[in-house]
Amino acid sequence: MRSCAKAGTVKRVVLTSSASSVTRRPDLQGDGHVLDEESWSDVEHLRAEKPPTWGYCVSKVLVEKAASRFAQERGISLVTLCPVVTVGAAPARRTRTSVPNCLSLLSGDEAEFAVLAAIEKSCSTMPLVHLDDVCRAELFVAEEPAAAGKYLCCSLNTTILELARFLAHKYPQYGVKTGLLSGELLEKPRVRLSSAKLVREGFEYKYKTLDGMYDDMIEYGKALGILPN
Repeated sequence: MRSCAKAGTVKRVVLTSSASSVTRRPDLQGDGHVLDEESWSDVEHLRAEKPPTWGYCVSKVLVEKAASRFAQERGISLVTLCPVVTVGAAPARRTRTSVPNCLSLLSGDEAEFAVLAAIEKSCSTMPLVHLDDVCRAELFVAEEPAAAGKYLCCSLNTTILELARFLAHKYPQYGVKTGLLSGELLEKPRVRLSSAKLVREGFEYKYKTLDGMYDDMIEYGKALGILPN
């Protein structure tokens, strides 16, 4: 951003952050909460309690706020995009992203499922977005003249149990590893991450259902060796 300010020719900077800057709040008791761009993860609570991945979440909040201050001081047009759990096929032949997590109900990988369960527990939802939609949203906020501030990028709020039922119906040949479905799993999301600001300004998601999200991810999982051919 210093280089952008020095050059004087950059029209807009797009910062890709994470919904982790929004979701980690201790005050979300009960059901029906809706979090949007005005919500922030509680940095003081995270620093005091140090739950899993607390440092990652704190870093996202601090980076976003520092970038925003710098942009205001230097007159830079800054837009921040915060994707949720990102799924779908990618060009990479190796992945350590959320793809193995979201395929763990079919692969039976307990370590990857543990990550998935931790996401649901910390967010009180399983928020998903397809990789293609993240890329399209990046271009949208870069090119849309009126785009400003922060945008959550989430096309679907679901739960692990809803995901398991969908996978069992759609891909019975793999067999959902129901033995993994223990512990405090949610029947329905208690929190919903809202992408209304992005949609209101003209963006349209291509992938809004589990069907669309998983069709190419199953083939991707085969190519990566996560799932059998």
